[in-house]
Amino acid sequence: MKKVLSVLSVATLSLSLVLAGCGSKEAQPQGQTGGNGGATGSASTIKVGMVTDVGGVNDNSFNQSAWEGLQKLQTELNLPKDNVNYLQSTSDAEYVPNLTQFVKDKWDLTWGIGFLMGDHLKKVASENPDSKLAIIDAEVDAPNVESVLFKEHEGSFLAGVVAAKMTKTKKVGFVGGVEIPVIKRFDLGFEAGVKAVDPSIQVIKVYTGAFDKPDVGKSTASSIYGQGADIIFHASGGTGDGVFNEAKDRKAKGQDVWVIGVDKDQSLTFGDDITLTSMVKRVDEAVFLVSKDLTEGKFDGGKIKWLGLAEDGVGLAATSTKNVPEDVLKLVDEYKQKIVKGEITVPDK
Repeated sequence: MKKVLSVLSVATLSLSLVLAGCGSKEAQPQGQTGGNGGATGSASTIKVGMVTDVGGVNDNSFNQSAWEGLQKLQTELNLPKDNVNYLQSTSDAEYVPNLTQFVKDKWDLTWGIGFLMGDHLKKVASENPDSKLAIIDAEVDAPNVESVLFKEHEGSFLAGVVAAKMTKTKKVGFVGGVEIPVIKRFDLGFEAGVKAVDPSIQVIKVYTGAFDKPDVGKSTASSIYGQGADIIFHASGGTGDGVFNEAKDRKAKGQDVWVIGVDKDQSLTFGDDITLTSMVKRVDEAVFLVSKDLTEGKFDGGKIKWLGLAEDGVGLAATSTKNVPEDVLKLVDEYKQKIVKGEITVPDK
């Protein structure tokens, strides 16, 4: 009997990623020597940069995961440290200048992280047709851009199954960041999973409008818990830190509440005492794979790479066994197999 659902790796790649300590100070990309715009670097000389959205590189979410993917690239290819780097964006006005800085310095590949960067990255790509760019969570129709999208709704469905089986109040919550298509996929998948188990369970949803406001996340979680929910699933980047903080405060007062993390295994950051499970989205592996492909002369410009349950691109964290009973995880795996086989189609819009 399969004890745990674990979809934390893509193909045969290792699960182990090392996050080097990096503060909030904006990194400065170094100019590439001996290269030319859009050139495919060799494994020993390739230079890959990334631009975060406003959540920042230490968001405990998808920006951080993307940076871990580049650190893995640097480690596995034994690249000089300066060959991978990032620029942080504190507002959307910085997206184009940051992306342009990597492109003009002739880096081999420039990543834009997040749906909100889509139009900005397309502008830079069109103005620099010899460059190579890639983006997470958005489709950019340009021959020099590779787009990576995830079937978040499929992984979130499994999180909904866990929530439905574990709630004691028959009320659960969802905290979203900005109401954009990628976050709606989390929202709809989660609700579908809950309702598949028990249609009578109430799902309380709130969109905060931000990915970088933990204080708003905390007050939003307080409101949802105050309405009787005992489990909250968040898809809100750094705003979700506040959801965990509120849960921790309530746990300290003896309340039995939980948070379901997102993108990364957030129990590693916030602890098993408040993290029921996490819906992991392998941004790290996607960034690693696409970047590594470039060293082998492969770049799918103009194409979309979709990663879902069948591709091991989303799923529940391996640490789910700490708080989720075996029978619930068995049910989760049964639902997973039905989704993979096409017996269940999870709504995404």
